[in-house]
Amino acid sequence: MTKTLQKYTFLSFVLLIMFSVNAQIPTLKNYNQIWTTQSKNASESMPLGGGDIGCNVWVEDGKLYAYISKSGTFDEHNTLLKLGRIKVELTPNPFQDNQGFSQELHLEDGYILVSQNDTKVKLWVDVFSPVIHIDVKSKQALELKASYESWRYKNRKVEGRANNANSYKWAPQGDIITYQDSVNLTDNTVQFYHKNRENTVFDVVVKQQQMESVKDQMMNPLKHLTFGGVMRGKNMISAGTYNGIYQDTDFKGFSLKSKKTSKTHQVNVYLHTVQNENIDVWKKELKNLTASYKPQEKNTKAWWNNYWKRSFIYTNAENDSVNQIGQNYQLFRYMLGANAYGKYPTKFNGGLFTVDPVYTKEDHKFTPDFRNWGGGTMTQQNQRLVYFPMFKSGDFDMLPSQLDYYLTLQKNAELRSQVYWNHNGAVFTEQLENFGLPNPAEYSWKRPKDYDPGMQYNAWLEYQWDTVFEFCKMMLEQREYVHVDVKKYNAFILSCLRFFDEHYQYLAKKRGRKALDANGHLVLYPGSAVETYKMAYNANSTISALKVISEKLLQVSSNDLTTEEVDYLKGFQKRIPPLNFREINNQKVLSPAKSWERINNTEAAQLYPVYPWKLFGLGKPDLQVAQNTYFLDEDLLKFRSHVGWKQDNIMAARLGLTDEAAKYTLLKMANSERRFPAFWGPGFDWVPDHNWGGSGMIGMQEMLLQEVDGKLLLFPAWPKHWDVHFKLHAKNNTTVEVKLENGQVKQLAVLPKEREKDIINLINYSSTEKLNLNLNEN
Repeated sequence: MTKTLQKYTFLSFVLLIMFSVNAQIPTLKNYNQIWTTQSKNASESMPLGGGDIGCNVWVEDGKLYAYISKSGTFDEHNTLLKLGRIKVELTPNPFQDNQGFSQELHLEDGYILVSQNDTKVKLWVDVFSPVIHIDVKSKQALELKASYESWRYKNRKVEGRANNANSYKWAPQGDIITYQDSVNLTDNTVQFYHKNRENTVFDVVVKQQQMESVKDQMMNPLKHLTFGGVMRGKNMISAGTYNGIYQDTDFKGFSLKSKKTSKTHQVNVYLHTVQNENIDVWKKELKNLTASYKPQEKNTKAWWNNYWKRSFIYTNAENDSVNQIGQNYQLFRYMLGANAYGKYPTKFNGGLFTVDPVYTKEDHKFTPDFRNWGGGTMTQQNQRLVYFPMFKSGDFDMLPSQLDYYLTLQKNAELRSQVYWNHNGAVFTEQLENFGLPNPAEYSWKRPKDYDPGMQYNAWLEYQWDTVFEFCKMMLEQREYVHVDVKKYNAFILSCLRFFDEHYQYLAKKRGRKALDANGHLVLYPGSAVETYKMAYNANSTISALKVISEKLLQVSSNDLTTEEVDYLKGFQKRIPPLNFREINNQKVLSPAKSWERINNTEAAQLYPVYPWKLFGLGKPDLQVAQNTYFLDEDLLKFRSHVGWKQDNIMAARLGLTDEAAKYTLLKMANSERRFPAFWGPGFDWVPDHNWGGSGMIGMQEMLLQEVDGKLLLFPAWPKHWDVHFKLHAKNNTTVEVKLENGQVKQLAVLPKEREKDIINLINYSSTEKLNLNLNEN
């Protein structure tokens, strides 16, 4: 071989290696966020979390900051209060400039490491106990000063749009005060807590909505609720107080400092919540926590390691935007993991990671407690998008925060039906308070005297009661996916079905002699096709929900139901009206309802039979009808978007429309406008927008794996040229792990192995072949 030939052979080999490296599909470590400059302010913070705690961490002007949040910290007005801000200062300061600075989110182990000048600060949250850790190691002996900063060191009047953070929203009743916290330097610690007074917005709403006759039977989550914690450090002493302003909010700082310089320092923040009239109970339990606590760093690391092993989606392509969707899928799932075990669900409007609102809207110069659309107010049609992706990601241990929350509301929801209409069933409205009653502003204070007291006097939300069935679906699908015993949900689901059955017969009898139509079906009028088609007659979204949930309850739980309950469900199914269709351009399409009077929002109600109800889609009858609806319905074409809770990416994936699914996924899961790529929003809600991220996750999952009649459809809407490595979950304790490279499946692992026979790979299917897919032939 000549030297020239050797040279070119070697060069070709190097280029081949370089190409191979570049073409490799990323792994989790590739998605770690590494920042090499300090942040300008809290808007450039990085999320940290575990258990039911979330922190926003950033370094600004050489000081380390962290906002701290915990699930369920609702004040008297149902504002989801932050628990304060921590500031850490080191002397001599290793973080004086950006030279050599690094702040890295280590996804695999669930911690943040800030390092510079031979100094490392590790921040982590114990998944198994409500404790935040700040651990400092340096080659040089340093002095540490840790401060707890509180803007609730005094009473603060809440005015104007600032009330959007609580349950009063635009209709406050008198002066609204965020009451002062108790914050003290005591025994070389900083102790802080907020204790709700006896009277809260719960009492105001019960009176407003004429529920006082049963008030003593109702669950009240706000009365005497106490939350807070204590900051303490090894070999630290009190260092006084100070006052300051961060952004637009004045605060008071309470400081601890190290007794002497040291190469290692530890600061812990212990958090605790209790509902008890006696504050001594909270103090005693917190003291017991600090005395008995043993850090579980090893177990916390193992928890995060297992979290990432059970599910992932890694993407790679020449187009950087494809890399971003894989990165941001992982980053958002990390944020969901921060509230794995909270008493309350992860809020759609920011989760545990909101910061000063002025960074979202310049004229919102309110405290860091602000988020739009309330704190204890749960908007069900948004919340569902946060929790649906947890099925295919295998995060079944995180579902109880949302699903068991509904069980706590059942009694109050059933009392509403009894008080207002004297019939059975649990009724759940949109804009639902965490005690099961409608939000008071949405219910409206300015109501006609003769208006039904059980109704929201609200053009957007009236008659929208069916979203609860999506959570019923989740309750039952736990059994289908991982064989969880779901008996505890049966009574709840039955109660939700009974409400629709009895209430619409009740309404029909108020209009005339007959409770059912000529075919023996319920007359679902007035109704609502999602929040969009109002005063609807037989909305398809409601019909689909009633059909799917009644069938699924019988399939999943028939052995746990009484004979009477089974007979009731079978009879109820006969009363469900059929779905509605119409024609556009001589093509059959799904209709939002049989008829409607006006349009109030921009949701794709026509396609709810496609998702979440999955009555139409690949391998199902009439796929062409659903595709026609997607492409021809003029309202859908006007509504189409990737922003916020929009679900066009999901609908396209369910219908096998690869180009459409790819288009809206690239838009939805692209990097946010903020430093942390998955802090999307505000969209229609707030920052970070968790229903934006949730709908993005669902869409990607549906593009990669769908399950239809026991068959596992691979790549039903995934572009062939997008390399991907994923692991997702399916029903019957099934996991599917696949690596697609250069359009070819290079790795396929299905557990249990006998389900390999159910795999149908659609990566090379044309649109026509998808349309004519016959599962019985495969």
